Amino acid sequence: MPLNVELVSPVARVWSGQAQMISARTVEGDLGILSGHAPLFGVLVDGQVSIKGTDGTVTEFQVAGGFISVSNDRVSILTETAS
Repeated sequence: MPLNVELVSPVARVWSGQAQMISARTVEGDLGILSGHAPLFGVLVDGQVSIKGTDGTVTEFQVAGGFISVSNDRVSILTETAS
C-alpha cells in the first residue's frame, strides 16, 4: 500500500502524490518511512528530504526546518522553504 504524501511550504504545495518511501532528518535522527509506519510527529532539521515515488523515481528536496507527521499511511511535511 503506498504512502499518501504532501510536502508544503507557506507559499505553495511543493510535492503531492503517492510514494513507496520517505527519508528525512529530524532533531532525533534520520527517519525512513514505509507503508504501515507507526504514527509520529517529528521536528525537521535543515537538510534533505527524499521521496521515492511509486514508479521508483526519487525526488530530493532541500528543506529549512519544519515538521513531519505520519499517521495511517499519510505523510505531511511542512517546511519554511523547499528547493
